[in-house]
Amino acid sequence: MGIFRYDVYKSPNVGIFAKCNDSVVLLPYGYAETKGKKLVEFLEVDPVFVSIAGNRIIGPMVVLNNNGMILPSLASDEEMTYLKQMTGLNIIRLESKLTAIGNLISANDYGAVVSPLFKGEFDKQIEDVLGTSVHTMSVADFNQTGSMIVSNNYGAAVHPKASEKEIETISTILKVDVEPLTINGGIPYLSSGIICNSKSLVVGSLTTGPELIMLSRGFKM
Repeated sequence: MGIFRYDVYKSPNVGIFAKCNDSVVLLPYGYAETKGKKLVEFLEVDPVFVSIAGNRIIGPMVVLNNNGMILPSLASDEEMTYLKQMTGLNIIRLESKLTAIGNLISANDYGAVVSPLFKGEFDKQIEDVLGTSVHTMSVADFNQTGSMIVSNNYGAAVHPKASEKEIETISTILKVDVEPLTINGGIPYLSSGIICNSKSLVVGSLTTGPELIMLSRGFKM
């Protein structure tokens, strides 16, 4: 358990290529198992190598907690079937024209914060599959809510320009304390550089010492 620096495809944007919960980490199909082994050890999970809509970009295309998984409308039947077999989770496809749903929804096991771009259309579906309450809001004037917030069941990080009211609201929804911070040497779009579950946090290699201290405080690690 702890915070680890790690790169995927020599990129510090680890959250672009992987997503995890407390049981599995989704990694791009074709990613070397030897390289994925370290990540699996850090997160204490099983690896699932998969593509989403035939793509190795995983993080922005998936919403995941310990209850369920949401995939974009572009995900194939084969990908859905495979993921159900490998994870045992409830899985749905969100029939929206918006496909980078991981950039639009942030969730832990207690709540989901959803982009206003969905206009509340999918709240019931999101609620049912993730087993959480759903709240719609933008963060720091951005509608890419999933890019702005990363959380597990012990803490959360949010874009550094989030207002006090926004931080308070996010904390109430996700039922954890929330810290405004950056990743990878000043990047405010947090989901690009973090993979986390309730056991560990994996961040890009450019994450600085002060950022690690803030992450440790935010996620209680």
